Amino acid sequence: MSRRRSNRVRNSKAVPALPAPVTIIEDIEEDEYETHRSCWKHVAYLNTRDSKPKLTKEEFEMFKLNAPCLYEECTRRERSRRRVTCKYLVSKLRKKLNSNVFMNYLEVLWKKDVLDKKKNSFVYVDCLWFSMYKSETERVRSSVFESVKAKQIFSKQYVFLPIVYWSHWTLLIFCNFGEDLDDDNEKTCMLFLDSLKTTGTAQQLEPDIRKFVLDIFKLEGRSEDSSLVDDIPLHAPDVPQQTNDVECGSFVLYYIHRFIEDACSFNINEYPCFLKEDWFSHKDLENFCNAFDSSGAIR
Repeated sequence: MSRRRSNRVRNSKAVPALPAPVTIIEDIEEDEYETHRSCWKHVAYLNTRDSKPKLTKEEFEMFKLNAPCLYEECTRRERSRRRVTCKYLVSKLRKKLNSNVFMNYLEVLWKKDVLDKKKNSFVYVDCLWFSMYKSETERVRSSVFESVKAKQIFSKQYVFLPIVYWSHWTLLIFCNFGEDLDDDNEKTCMLFLDSLKTTGTAQQLEPDIRKFVLDIFKLEGRSEDSSLVDDIPLHAPDVPQQTNDVECGSFVLYYIHRFIEDACSFNINEYPCFLKEDWFSHKDLENFCNAFDSSGAIR
């Protein structure tokens, strides 16, 4: 019994007394501490409010030496409210866009460009429709068909289908799909606008695009034969191309914007019409992106 007691006594250690915490505010007012960021006066004020362990006097004096207050010594003025544009800043719109950001931009663009008189001619669909259609999950595919049936998209003259696939944005435009697909129909066609045409995306996706169209026709109760769908022209015009690997989303948005403006002069018999390499310049795209940023429509 005595041995166990002696071990307990031998293993115990005396706990040294901790220095008393210090509270120093000196000449700083309670509503001024934010102007003394990272200096010793800021820490002094926080030392009175924070729930963390307080600094000792020695610790505080050491911090005071390492973080002197320069607020009173430096000349300063109020921050200018003027917006400064730097030519080296890159527009948010010209960066890589995910599907959510892209759709936010498209919704704002649609409100600006598509007036009441144009609503009967144009419609856009969700950018994830095509990738969801290619899904192997039946539930995902069926959700696309439900949306298609509700929208009746082919009742419009022009249908914009943005496609994001293989991390690359392209634009598919269905033209005059409300017309009957007979031998005399020369208006119905598809336009595939790709800002990185060297990848051959149009040729790779064409079988799935035609199958997508045929399934929509069946869903809407149309009786067109698959051979008629196969005969619908799919054009991939030589439109302006991107110069890096991140601008494909901004190019698709600008394709939509410019096509809405120029659609009145589009005639498939005069293809490619305005859909050429000089359709617009890179400066035009830059101005479009900067205008979006400066408008404050997207935060």
